[in-house]
Amino acid sequence: MKKGQIYEGVIESVDFPNKGKVSAGEEGRTVVVKNGVPGQLVRFSVNKVRNERAEGRILEVLKPSPLEIEPPCPHFGQCGGCTYQNLPYEEQIRLKERQIKSMMDEAVKGAYVWEGTKPSPVSSGYRNKMEFSFGDEYKDGPLALGMHKRGSFHDIVNVTDCQIVDEDYRRILACTLEYARETGLSYYHRMKHTGYYRHLLVRKAVKTKEILVALVTTGEETPNLRNWADRLCSLSLDGRIAGILHTKNDSVADVVKDGGTEILYGQEYFYEEILGLRFKITPFSFFQTNSLGAEVLYRMARDYMGDMKDKVIFDLYSGTGTIAQILASVAEKVVGVEIVKEAVEAARENARLNGLTNVHFWAGDVLKVIDELNEVPDLIVVDPPRDGVNPKALERIIGFGAERMVYIACKPTSLVRDLEMLQGRGYEVERAGGVDMFPGTYHVETVVLMSKVK
Repeated sequence: MKKGQIYEGVIESVDFPNKGKVSAGEEGRTVVVKNGVPGQLVRFSVNKVRNERAEGRILEVLKPSPLEIEPPCPHFGQCGGCTYQNLPYEEQIRLKERQIKSMMDEAVKGAYVWEGTKPSPVSSGYRNKMEFSFGDEYKDGPLALGMHKRGSFHDIVNVTDCQIVDEDYRRILACTLEYARETGLSYYHRMKHTGYYRHLLVRKAVKTKEILVALVTTGEETPNLRNWADRLCSLSLDGRIAGILHTKNDSVADVVKDGGTEILYGQEYFYEEILGLRFKITPFSFFQTNSLGAEVLYRMARDYMGDMKDKVIFDLYSGTGTIAQILASVAEKVVGVEIVKEAVEAARENARLNGLTNVHFWAGDVLKVIDELNEVPDLIVVDPPRDGVNPKALERIIGFGAERMVYIACKPTSLVRDLEMLQGRGYEVERAGGVDMFPGTYHVETVVLMSKVK
């Protein structure tokens, strides 16, 4: 097998994250390809060749999988936002279940209870936050506003019929693109570092239906954006616009960053409700992007913690304190640690909003703050970023000797890596399960309960 060769084959299985396996060549070597589903007959090229397996790229789907359906989104396949919309939702759950169960079975030492993968309460229009990018549909083409084209860093797909958000998002998106085109100003070129329009951020609460909109631009030119805000306010929406913002960002990095925000209408925050608690959310604060799915996730974590009466709980990587506050209502005391200062400020304000006096938040790196926490927790919740827990921080966490620990992972491969150290230092896995927070994509949350071996 050589690089550049073209083969045909059936995708036999798909591992996390979205890695399809297909056999090719006389020797039947396994080639890993992305963006396929089990059962598809595909034509693919080989891009890399290694000792045991090779990597390839799908050129064409010659025959669909028996599992496939017509994707509900007309942008599927071109837009890089979703991977599994061509599978029925029940099949998406089964696929994710096989992926994380296989990884857990290999990682866990000893017997444990696998509790399956819980579906999202809704499988379409579930997102409460979207970051749309400005660009062009093709080189030197018309101004576009949407998602990055699959496999492309530059090209943007106008996702006018995106199905993972509701109609309010689509109307705000269309209105903003029309206004931007009328101004005649260019999008921000990521290579040239010139231009004006960068991103459109839209957040909408499921329970309160409040909407926050932020237009992110460079600081070079400023048209009368209040005209844009007036247009948004005149839209017929299911929700209610709480605030319209203009954020400037002159950073060369292609990320949504706050370099100064002006309020064009209303306020710079909105409210969402989770499991009976109310949370104030600002434009750039972290909050689970699937509100109804978050309730499933947090109920599961709370159930895993068991009896929390008279217990002290540490919530590490606490974000805006959602989990900490949900646990605080049934625990003696909860201490949250988060590195983002703005998130800690929001967490403290939300705790006051919910009348919780037994939850406290520390701002700082978990690795450094742990030494300053002059308490020994009975239980620990770890909900780290995608890369997992820093090994040195994990050593410190283990050093507390908490009787139970709940690890919430948005990236199963990082969880598997951290489980090796946790089990080697005296913890055993009791229960585990998945929660599908991201229908249509390969992403999935995994929750694990561990206990200290006595």
